[in-house]
Amino acid sequence: MNIRRILILLWKELFHGSRGFILIMTIAAPLLITLIINLAIGNLFESKARLAVYNPGNSKLLEILQSFPQIRTIEANSPTVLTEIVSHGSADAGLILLEDLDSLIRQDGKFNLTLYFWGESLAKDRTVILGTLFEAFNQAAAKEEPVNIRTELLGSNDNIPWSQRLLPLTVMIAIFLGGIMLPATSLILEKQERTILALKVTPVTIIDLLFAKGLTGALISFVMGIIIVIINRSWGNYPLFLTGLLAIGSTMAAEIGILLGILIKDMNTLFAVWKFGGIILFGPAIISMFPSIPQWMNYLFPTYYVIGPILDLGLNTADVWTAVHTGIAAGMVILFSIVIQSRFVYRLLEIEV
Repeated sequence: MNIRRILILLWKELFHGSRGFILIMTIAAPLLITLIINLAIGNLFESKARLAVYNPGNSKLLEILQSFPQIRTIEANSPTVLTEIVSHGSADAGLILLEDLDSLIRQDGKFNLTLYFWGESLAKDRTVILGTLFEAFNQAAAKEEPVNIRTELLGSNDNIPWSQRLLPLTVMIAIFLGGIMLPATSLILEKQERTILALKVTPVTIIDLLFAKGLTGALISFVMGIIIVIINRSWGNYPLFLTGLLAIGSTMAAEIGILLGILIKDMNTLFAVWKFGGIILFGPAIISMFPSIPQWMNYLFPTYYVIGPILDLGLNTADVWTAVHTGIAAGMVILFSIVIQSRFVYRLLEIEV
């Protein structure tokens, strides 16, 4: 394997390849899907916890709440509108203020309020909203804890927002679409045009060629994976570990693409395999969308050992199993690498060693 030859081939693959449509699709598809999902859910540009408030007595507490940068305050016209906003997830929580709230705040005793949480709101957003409310009441009353806040859930209590349920799908598309399709289509076209036979009269080896094609897919899928994670604000507390996992996933995708390019003879067959084999790739994403499906089924899909740890780190739920699954994914990458470098690859490509 020659580094200089690989870099020359990589440059050719990136800038002079004949896969224009595939390249555009692998870049545009993850971005479009992420954009549509986030716009539909309404959180593309919104990272703050959202609090809906009904303020019939024009309490000054609302002005205090609006001054806090950690939350976004939404004014509701009636209690009914407020409960609808919270029930449908347009706000993470809702608070109905009393008409005589300002006078109650000035009194010595405590009073009670009910805070309505959307059933699928994040735990961190609930914590931020509660903390902000207590701070606002303390500022308004110039004393500690003038209010007792009782919480109540509205809407579904799955506690898994759709933004999180769909995150596996967008990340997997970003990693596996480009990582698989770019090297696979490039190899198939080389075989169909019989340009791969020219290797017999050049210093380039088949491993140089495969490495360059795989590196093309891995680099593009790695960059797209990082972009999707940034857009979804899912870096978590271990960005370096997460970056390493994206690299492992991109490498695995490129290796799968190389193997498909070796085994498949034409583009129609490749697209057929992609359509019918997509369930194996994206099975974990489908299962993650529906918590009612037994989650142990994820372990049946090899791609889970990449996407599972990525989501654990991004959502700050990593544990010892995150490391175990990462090790399994790294082991599969090594196994695929050994297969790609074996003698049977030469035979399938009709090239003599």
